[in-house]
Amino acid sequence: MIDRQRHRHSFTATPRALAPGAWRAPPHVVLTRARLLIVDDEAANLAILRRMLQRAGITQLVETTDPLQALPLFVDTLPDLVCLDLHMPELDGFGVLERLIPAIPDGSFVPIVMLTGDPSQVVKRRALALGARDFVAKPFDSDEVLLRIRNLLELRFAHLELRQQNQMLEVKVLARTLALDQTRMEVLDRLARAAEFRDDATGQHTRRVGRTAVRLAANVGVASAEVDLIARAAPLHDLGKIGIPDVVLLKPATLTTSEFNLMKAHTTIGAEILSGGRSPLIRLASEIALDHHERWDGSGYPAGLAGESSPLAARIVGIADYFDAMTHDRPYREALPLELVLQDLESEAGRRFDPCLVQGFLQLPHRELM
Repeated sequence: MIDRQRHRHSFTATPRALAPGAWRAPPHVVLTRARLLIVDDEAANLAILRRMLQRAGITQLVETTDPLQALPLFVDTLPDLVCLDLHMPELDGFGVLERLIPAIPDGSFVPIVMLTGDPSQVVKRRALALGARDFVAKPFDSDEVLLRIRNLLELRFAHLELRQQNQMLEVKVLARTLALDQTRMEVLDRLARAAEFRDDATGQHTRRVGRTAVRLAANVGVASAEVDLIARAAPLHDLGKIGIPDVVLLKPATLTTSEFNLMKAHTTIGAEILSGGRSPLIRLASEIALDHHERWDGSGYPAGLAGESSPLAARIVGIADYFDAMTHDRPYREALPLELVLQDLESEAGRRFDPCLVQGFLQLPHRELM
């Protein structure tokens, strides 16, 4: 059965502790590269922390005594760690914490350390529940402050390194996937050309249909990314002809009912060959192969889809395919005059073809498409 559904897969790294034996940056490396945001309403506390941290090599410090400035400063500086006082006027540490946590980018780990002289478990549980990572007691103990901050910064930079490795891995996987897709598309393109050579001595029909579909798609306002996909997928629309016997495909006369039913199978054969692909390109090619002979009024095949229930790309390729087939010689008839083909297209708007697409097609330079 042809799968008409599409899906997306997303990946987000999550922070985790360093495994035993994993790389750990020397303390001075961790501290000197870090950027900290300190929020405390008492200037004296800021001065004490500043001296402690600067002696340890942390020089990238952003400070404020105004809790309302915490969020703007966080967004502007993107710190590696935040030291946040709990008891402040106007907006306490809990309120600031509730504002900062949503501002942390998805998939990031930015530890927030609460500065408090309140040792109660209720306070700690609430802060932890809101997203705090650790606590530093007041009055400050220099060794404790630096150890807690250094440990959290090691986790922060380990997470950044892990995320970078994951991103590099995703890039490699994407490149490998694209290479495989390119190889598969090359094989499929050759199959399509092999099928086309059987009833088109020049082998150019698929290429002309692709070019015409691109011009039509762009003219009716299809997004450029989708136009690019149509350009690559449209030439595969008749891939299923490879499964149609020569006695039917090359018959120089009108097909019987049974022969025509056999010819219709090229849509499902092509879609089956293209089915199961994970890339948007292969999926679009499968849709086009399956539905490019559907009609606006529902009288087409293989499923009798009507109106917009047929994919837009398939409706576009259907017009391009019809135009090219009518304006070039086929085994069963000679090419028709351009003017007659255009008249037929216009008369079939709303019956065989999407009327909006027909109007868009009639605006194109048709002799350039032949």
